[in-house]
Amino acid sequence: MRLVNVTSVANAALEVAVSANRFTYLGPEGTFTEAALRTLPEAATRELVPAVSVPAALDAVRNGEAAAALVPIENSVEGGIRQTMDELAQGEPLMIYREVLLPIAFALLVRPGTKLEDVKTVTGHPAAQPQVRHWMAENLPDAQWESAASNADGARLVQEGRYDGAFAGAFAAPLYHLEPLASEIHDAANATTRFVLVGRPGRPPAPTGADKTSAVFWLADDHPGALLELLQEFAVRGVNLMRIESRPTGEGLGKYCFAADAEGHITDHRVGEALMGLHRICPQVRLLGSYPRADAVPATVRPGTSDTEFARASDWLSRALDGRGEL
Repeated sequence: MRLVNVTSVANAALEVAVSANRFTYLGPEGTFTEAALRTLPEAATRELVPAVSVPAALDAVRNGEAAAALVPIENSVEGGIRQTMDELAQGEPLMIYREVLLPIAFALLVRPGTKLEDVKTVTGHPAAQPQVRHWMAENLPDAQWESAASNADGARLVQEGRYDGAFAGAFAAPLYHLEPLASEIHDAANATTRFVLVGRPGRPPAPTGADKTSAVFWLADDHPGALLELLQEFAVRGVNLMRIESRPTGEGLGKYCFAADAEGHITDHRVGEALMGLHRICPQVRLLGSYPRADAVPATVRPGTSDTEFARASDWLSRALDGRGEL
């Protein structure tokens, strides 16, 4: 008779229950990522746990330590967040279930009593620098920039005295006993960062009519027109690509994969058939998810590409094959 360690079983069940109630995010406390996560209704009923990096946040999901992770994936100034894109493309598969769009404005956080002329060193997340570059050139032309793991981590480093100022959200100031020396800093008006809620692979959320499908696909070989062949799989089916970016695979110069966001849901015939077309000609295609668009904008459906028209075309072919003729 096999003996079961009841205590071990109970502890395992408790660990599963705890992880199912836990969301992780790019920390520490006070990041824009945390602010974005708190806009999701389900975040109010979860334990929110900061991670030291994007890979750490995603690995917590892969390891079963958290049900989901919120991480930045794109901003309107610099494009894709490379670390996130690479982790989703090359790590153990995960799936995007939600996205969040957050307007971004920075504050220059300093220790109390610091004046602008006292600021000689500044820090922040690497993605923040392009968004405050012109402001720095005008107001802190001699200040030296060094990157931090996150904007909130930069605030922590200022609190510890390692830097004079940090570019972060103004809401982070009280967390680190700092004060905003300047607020509403952004070189580009309406700057926005896009975040994604990532979990373990499963069934995509049901289509809403305003959806986005994300995937990564690899070239079989480098030849003239190779990328065009991939893009035609979307174009001939009327699927609009909202974003496409190339990333090196790490296998040598000239070896790239492509990360793309397309309008529509994988259950839409035009989107599903485009992905099937890619799968036929690419050595690898990784679905990152089909999920509701944060801006709730319905997909553009060109004439001849609706599900109804795909169904009619399929029915026509069936009738032709069995000799039933035209409808």
